[in-house]
Amino acid sequence: MQTVIAPRGDARTFLTHFVGGGLDDDRYAVQRFRSMANGDIVPLHADGTKPKGRRKARPTTVSVKALEKMRPARDEIIIATGVRLRGSGVQLWGWRAMGIFTDRRQRG
Repeated sequence: MQTVIAPRGDARTFLTHFVGGGLDDDRYAVQRFRSMANGDIVPLHADGTKPKGRRKARPTTVSVKALEKMRPARDEIIIATGVRLRGSGVQLWGWRAMGIFTDRRQRG
C-alpha cells in the first residue's frame, strides 16, 4: 500500500491512497461519497447529486486516463476499483474528508 499527498492548484491538498497493485487495470468502477459535518459518509451519483428515495448510487465505469484526471472536491471521497483485477484501485480523499478519516480512526 502506498499513500501520497499530491498538491492541488492552491495550497490545499488531497490524499491519494493506492490499494493493492495500484492502477493495474484498464477500466475502473468509480464510487463517489460525500463526507458530512457530523461524520457520516453519504454515497453520491456520478454527477455529484445525492440519491433520492430508495434509489441507490451505482458505480460508474471509467478508463484509466479519465481516472487519473479525477480530483475530489474538498469534502468528497472517490473510490475506484479495477473491473477485471479486483485487487487494484485507488482512493482519493478531499482535504476536509481527510479530517473525518483521522477523527474516525482515533475514536476506534
